[in-house]
Amino acid sequence: MVIGIPKEIMRGEHRVAATPETVGLFRADGYEVLVERGAGRGAFFSDEQYASAGARLADSAESLYRQSDIVLKVKEPQSRPEHGDHEADLLHEGQVLIAFLHPASPANHDLVRRLAARGVTSLTLDGIPRISRAQQMDALTSMSTCAGYKGMLMAADQLSRFMPQIFGAAGMIRPAQVLVIGSGVAGLQAIATAKRLGAVVHAADIRPDAAEQGKSLGARIVALNIPPELALGHGGYAQHLPAAWLEKERAVLADIVAGMDIVFCSALVPGSQAPLLLTGDMVTRMQPGSVVIDISIDQGGNCALTVPGETVVDHDVTIIGIKNIPGLLPSSATWLFAKNVASLLHYMTENKTLRIDRQDDIIASALTTCDGRIVHAATLDVMAAREGQAR
Repeated sequence: MVIGIPKEIMRGEHRVAATPETVGLFRADGYEVLVERGAGRGAFFSDEQYASAGARLADSAESLYRQSDIVLKVKEPQSRPEHGDHEADLLHEGQVLIAFLHPASPANHDLVRRLAARGVTSLTLDGIPRISRAQQMDALTSMSTCAGYKGMLMAADQLSRFMPQIFGAAGMIRPAQVLVIGSGVAGLQAIATAKRLGAVVHAADIRPDAAEQGKSLGARIVALNIPPELALGHGGYAQHLPAAWLEKERAVLADIVAGMDIVFCSALVPGSQAPLLLTGDMVTRMQPGSVVIDISIDQGGNCALTVPGETVVDHDVTIIGIKNIPGLLPSSATWLFAKNVASLLHYMTENKTLRIDRQDDIIASALTTCDGRIVHAATLDVMAAREGQAR
């Protein structure tokens, strides 16, 4: 079987789905590897390095997709305006696609339908469950580490004032006030980074243990007072709150947000749409020159005013909705991502053949389209809810 590694085409995306090292791992598992020329350039891997590792080089995306049985990507298939088509149009029936598809996000619903219609078997990396035996495959955790670090640096760069407390002949400038919503992997890295930069950091999470982890890094905890039985989902991860409790959470956050210089949004429900926590009214109450960075935008976003893939200014507040923040840290992010994907593919390989075992909990959680149908449960739930609202 042939594994294809195309060049990523999303704006600002410099990662690639394989390194020369993981090409060697694929070949040891019995696969041929085809890499599009220039695919690794953004992460500082040359075509010659891939060739030396045993990969063949494809001169175009069309050639690569045509020859591949399995396509490994970082981001979901993208539109190709210069060709008048879409990467999904290059996929064919029976092909396997593994990438961050974020299928529960409404922005990707048309893509998921297209993949199903084309008979593509797709697996989304944000669906890998966070269980001990899947840790080596957990690209979402790896990329969240990158996003938490780089995202806080981006917010600090956009902020109109100092992050640390500054003393000078003219007097003292107070340190920036930072709120991190969601103390998961990305949130904890954001807390640590903001603390290193000298800010006063506050953390909010509906899960008591996650809030305590934020406190251990020096954050001041915002008490949301959500009953643990409503907040905690499978494996200790957050789950969607009932509407009434979500409204109570927003009410607590509203007064806190108004006094923040940076609000870092990283609250996610694994494999599902991100909860909406910052309303437009909450943002308008922030001080001019403040920043909201919404790294949950791949799954719909936590802020109502976030524009997917863009940085905008609304009521003098800068709102960062960049969708590929780990792609701005290409060397470290690619190394982590490629290792995760290689571990997943090795797990799925039996007797040098890829096996899609729908009874396996790891595969079942990530499987998005199969046999011409959408099978990802969270995606189907969100689609059904949106159709109901439309009626």
